[in-house]
Amino acid sequence: MSLFSRWKSRRAEPESAPGPRGRGKRAVDVDHLQRFTQTRAGVEGYIEPANRDFPVSLLLVATTGEWTRRTVGSAATGRSVAAQLGIPVYDVNFTGYPQRMRDWNSAQRKR
Repeated sequence: MSLFSRWKSRRAEPESAPGPRGRGKRAVDVDHLQRFTQTRAGVEGYIEPANRDFPVSLLLVATTGEWTRRTVGSAATGRSVAAQLGIPVYDVNFTGYPQRMRDWNSAQRKR
């Protein structure tokens, strides 16, 4: 057994993991984002850059501050999904996160 073989096997996604992969997963994610957009008012999209743990993601924030996030793979794909949903999209690197989202998170922690 090599030094890194155990580490790789734990980090790799098991073959029998439930849930959609590939194109099917993207369709499920877009469906979730579409439902979120349709059931909340004033939804805006925010493109979050990739980091060490997660790829590029699209964050949707409603006027109430409620939010949801899904990975999209690239900023171009995130902008395309936002256009498909008919919502404005911003880049978190330039605008930051909206205050209403932070307020909503704070209220949820207090509950």
